[in-house]
Amino acid sequence: MKEFLLLFRSAPSGEPRPSPEQLQNITKPWQDWMGSMAAQNKLANRGNRLDFEGATVRPGNVVTDGPYAEIKEIMLGYTVVKTDSLAEAVELAKGCPVLNMGGNVEVRGIVEINM
Repeated sequence: MKEFLLLFRSAPSGEPRPSPEQLQNITKPWQDWMGSMAAQNKLANRGNRLDFEGATVRPGNVVTDGPYAEIKEIMLGYTVVKTDSLAEAVELAKGCPVLNMGGNVEVRGIVEINM
């Protein structure tokens, strides 16, 4: 089996942090989707949600505030799945809840580096 990174992106909403009830409504579809992949033994790791704060380091040691200073999308989080092919990983990505929020999922193969 190969491993693939599923990277979740969406446009910034500009809305305040959700209430606990709203957060639960947002979280449930993600838990169901991740649980489905785990039940199929396709989940290589549980993944993580990324914080909205960060910095970008550019050549010449130029540091800019925020990881998304020049893009219209922000990276929300990621997970790693294990499948036999890119096509199978794409099929898993089609069930991602971020798609129902106007976001997208980038699917990338992971290349193991032996040092």
